[in-house]
Amino acid sequence: MVFNSYTFIAFFIVMLILHHLPFTWKTKKINLLLASYVFYAAWNPPFILLLWLSTVVDFFVGRALYTQENKYKKRMLLVISLIGNLGMLCFFKYGGFLLENFVTMVNALGIDYHPAKPNIILPAGISFYTFTTLCYTIDMYHRKSQPVKSLLDFSLFVTFFPHLVAGPIVRPHQLVPQFETPRKTTRQQLMQGLFLLSLGLFMKVVLADTLLAATANTVFGFQRSLAGLDAWMGVLAFSGQIFFDFAGYSTCAIAVAMCLGFALPENFRSPYAALGFSDFWRRWHITLSTWLRDYLYIPLGGNRKGEARTYVNLMITMLLGGLWHGASWTFVVWGALHGTYLCIERLIKDRLVPKQTPNFLLLPFTFFLVNVTWVFFRATDFSTAWRMLTSIFGQTEKGTAVLTTIDLIITSTVVTLMVLIHWLMRNTSALQAAQKAKWWVLAGVWALMIIGIVICQKSGDSFIYFQF
Repeated sequence: MVFNSYTFIAFFIVMLILHHLPFTWKTKKINLLLASYVFYAAWNPPFILLLWLSTVVDFFVGRALYTQENKYKKRMLLVISLIGNLGMLCFFKYGGFLLENFVTMVNALGIDYHPAKPNIILPAGISFYTFTTLCYTIDMYHRKSQPVKSLLDFSLFVTFFPHLVAGPIVRPHQLVPQFETPRKTTRQQLMQGLFLLSLGLFMKVVLADTLLAATANTVFGFQRSLAGLDAWMGVLAFSGQIFFDFAGYSTCAIAVAMCLGFALPENFRSPYAALGFSDFWRRWHITLSTWLRDYLYIPLGGNRKGEARTYVNLMITMLLGGLWHGASWTFVVWGALHGTYLCIERLIKDRLVPKQTPNFLLLPFTFFLVNVTWVFFRATDFSTAWRMLTSIFGQTEKGTAVLTTIDLIITSTVVTLMVLIHWLMRNTSALQAAQKAKWWVLAGVWALMIIGIVICQKSGDSFIYFQF
């Protein structure tokens, strides 16, 4: 079930009604848990078993980790949790990728080995709920917080349907306390939630799917050299598409939770107004970047073990962050590029230039290099990525123009407005801007968004990040 479908609208209305009926708080939580399983089962019901397994194992392992005094047994419990969660993730997400690379390696050594390709179906959102449960057991190991008392609360923390499939990635302290006491939605929360839901759907349905997706698909799907302008417009179209698609999902998730009386963490903060690459990662997919920082970069040593080790830790973190996005070497290169950017930025700031650099230079420079990385994120293979890069940066033969004039106008207009709005709102949020606007302006914008959604709505295209 996807947010941009009429099925979800009906599902959401039923949930709003049930959540505001005079049931006990425990009954409402059970309703939310059952609804979350129904929401997930709409993709593939048998994969609910993986959710149950991950939930039950980590609930009891987490409690044992918190109370265990024996260091050896404590480490073994943590290993059990890591193997269970990462083992499932590796099998379903990286099984085929690992086998393919193993076959390539042994064939290069002269061994004729060609096994049957595994038919592995990737469970929706497995990367997201795996990281959600992992942070709980790791926190219990370090005793950063009290263990969750109720299996019901922990199950709801893992499977709460707004964040289940594509985040935001939540930490125990951000959501579990909200399940412990009854939550009531105020009229203001409900209106703000519905406004954000409209905004998120507008970003997905109108901007990502209708105005930008076709241009990106045409350019990246073309099998020959492209005209430089067309190649750049395809990359910019995907740059806008990936933002509007994923930020649209996160906005919908936050909105749906808000309508039910819950708060989810912010996941995007005008990322294309970033002044540098560390600033970009403070604004793009915030819950993943902070997760990688707290559970990977800092445990590796962070910046506490010398300059060389800091750069190594940055690269490892970004390489694994790239691989998290997909079982392909193109994602690894995407992560490596961002790791390289971060290392060079740190070196420049520490040694070579004053820390204050004009914004009019940093913003377009950051945006330009981020777009170069999107080539590897979107390309299905290295040949496509190379064809795009040679088209972008010049080539000896004349490339083919595949986009119409209207495609060029739409893409350039949408992307320019996107960057401008990001800059104007780099220190504020959509809700804060809405609160400052005059009522008739807000009503007009809201009405236009709803009209656009109704006109452009198709069959409910999946969000890009569902594949991760």
